Amino acid sequence: MSGNHTPKPTPEPLASAPLAYENPEFLNSPDARILRILAEYNEPMARFRRERIQDTVVFFGSARFRARDVAFHELELLENTGSIQPAPPEEQPARSGEAESSALRLKRAEAAVEMARYYEDARSLSRLITQWSRSLPGRRHRFVITSGGGPGIMEAANRGAWEAGGKTIGLNIMLPFEQRPNPYITPALNFNFHYFFMRKFWFAYLAKALVVFPGGFGTLDEMFELLTLSQTHKLSKPITVVIYGSSYWRNVINLELLAEKGAIAVKDLELFHFADTPEQAFAILKEGLTRHDAEAAQPRTEAPIPEEPEADVQDLLGPDIAQTRSFRRASNHHPHG
Repeated sequence: MSGNHTPKPTPEPLASAPLAYENPEFLNSPDARILRILAEYNEPMARFRRERIQDTVVFFGSARFRARDVAFHELELLENTGSIQPAPPEEQPARSGEAESSALRLKRAEAAVEMARYYEDARSLSRLITQWSRSLPGRRHRFVITSGGGPGIMEAANRGAWEAGGKTIGLNIMLPFEQRPNPYITPALNFNFHYFFMRKFWFAYLAKALVVFPGGFGTLDEMFELLTLSQTHKLSKPITVVIYGSSYWRNVINLELLAEKGAIAVKDLELFHFADTPEQAFAILKEGLTRHDAEAAQPRTEAPIPEEPEADVQDLLGPDIAQTRSFRRASNHHPHG
């Protein structure tokens, strides 16, 4: 039988297999989900450390509200929260010069101008907080304004901090429809997440205060998540919560009724404060932040926070973490281990 055996041809030489951490087929597969989750924890952590971010003040609110001048002249209602795709024409508010307008369009036009006030208030409040935080002592940035990174109230929050000359964070999320970060986010602090729960983690982990402006499903979800964490003592530090726009929120949700019916404790109503002006909200936030942080009550007496990034792990630990050598001849990329 051995005499009838035909030898198999020698296989062609194989190309080098991709490194596991450079293999997109693997990295995007269910098997690598844990790596993607860890990446959305470690990569933001590294950036926050490099940019010397100590803690944050988080703003929640609708993506659909626009600046006052836009509301008067160029308003477009969005099809989805955070998207850049406008809603259908029949749902848009009436504009000046239009002879015929449905009741819905007129109502939307009035609401657009009314809700534009909240954009301007968020912008003013963010500016007040940032101006104050820049005067605080320490070698890290304190109470950095953080938003979901999109348009509307999120843009207003980042914009006010940018106008005050401070760093400001945007925690964006990948959604099925087109979206983009607002232009006022500090570029080094512009994040994009795939996993909602990792984005929520970063909202909560650094937050020392929360400001909830009028909004929809997303705003309600984020607000109640942080209130629940505070109620159940799952936060490692006290958090000051301001619900902005009492007339709006008291019509949307009756929190006092929850206590009256026994769904929450009466004491749980102390977890938040209502405010209706930027000055009132700032006073509540400043009092809460300084009460829980003695350093925040002191003015800055030392040199400004350095502009250059913080040292990375390799610089801090030196030879304790050996640099990864690259054996690829066609690449100058030298990743760290």
